[in-house]
Amino acid sequence: MIHVITAANRHLYEDVLEQHFRVRHEIFVEERKWEALRKPDGREIDGYDNEDAIYLLALDDRRVLGGFRLYPTTRPTMMSEVFPHLAAVRGCPADPLAWEWSRFFVSRERRDGAFNLQLMAAAQEFCLDQGIERLCLVMETWWLPRFHDIGFAVTPLGLPALVENSWTMAATIEVRQESLDVVCDRIGTTSVLQHDGPRIDCIARANRGGLAAAQRKSV
Repeated sequence: MIHVITAANRHLYEDVLEQHFRVRHEIFVEERKWEALRKPDGREIDGYDNEDAIYLLALDDRRVLGGFRLYPTTRPTMMSEVFPHLAAVRGCPADPLAWEWSRFFVSRERRDGAFNLQLMAAAQEFCLDQGIERLCLVMETWWLPRFHDIGFAVTPLGLPALVENSWTMAATIEVRQESLDVVCDRIGTTSVLQHDGPRIDCIARANRGGLAAAQRKSV
């Protein structure tokens, strides 16, 4: 199953989160050679790995196999702070109903189509449950046909550009029951998520973030 980890229940997953930071370092730095992310302690952590981040991680007996991060766009995001030029046409989303989807990763042993589909289903399932309407992401352009193949509605936010020697773009993905149904039909399941412990209301949390940001600007 794919576990939902938030500020409310992360005390149940501290060991898992530490492991996942190290797996991210192995994949993004050691394997993909994104040297800007290299850390002496072997943990790939950035400024968006804070209490507002939500992690959806695929676990096998508490061993991390893959996952991703969601982050409210009512706070500064990777797209708005690092890659705003990729969203120069339509702009970077800043809406409690739009969340940034980032740090998608899969361990080497599970790089098959079915496992990728489980993670994509998890994104749609979680967002539908929370009332989130759109995901925004910075992605390499080869993801575009993959998303179209499974019926995800993708809207580019600007023109592609080279990032780390790969053509990269910013886009939004609509959260739709139809999209979840297509993916679940392919993997033969109706649900992929497991949520243990206390839950949070993502929209309420994002709204508080937006209010705090507005207050900071007015000072």
